[in-house]
Amino acid sequence: MKGIVSKVALGVAGTGMAVAVAAVAVGPRVSEWYDGRHQEQASYESGSQAKADRRSMPTWLPDNASSVKYLMSTTGDDRLLRATLPDGRLPLGCTTGLPGKATHPVPQNLKVGWFPEGVATKASGTCGHYNVSLTGNQLYAWQDGAAVQAALRAERPAKH
Repeated sequence: MKGIVSKVALGVAGTGMAVAVAAVAVGPRVSEWYDGRHQEQASYESGSQAKADRRSMPTWLPDNASSVKYLMSTTGDDRLLRATLPDGRLPLGCTTGLPGKATHPVPQNLKVGWFPEGVATKASGTCGHYNVSLTGNQLYAWQDGAAVQAALRAERPAKH
């Protein structure tokens, strides 16, 4: 009887070790998969094509923008956008500088190779609720969901 108990105990311990090793090996991949499930990414040839395909695309994006890349969170208002602007100027309706506004951070939950690290330090203006950086004719824009929600709350009239 004593031999059976020790064999069962060894089997349980071995199974536990196998599960632990699998969790360490597979855990990060599962986390990446889970996080990625709540993101949508798309590429478009033009701004007009992007706006026709996706309601969440900002209306300030010029129709003649090219090489549009977009990543959004499906569980909030976090967004990343990259586009080539033919004239190398901020779109109409955008403002240069950040008067009275602090640059909001690039959403940490969105990472993609076409959006450079540290771009928030180069913010040169705002377009709607997006902060933007323009380098030559390359526009980088990001929207932090928490900042958007705070701005929307501030815009609503206070209830008495």
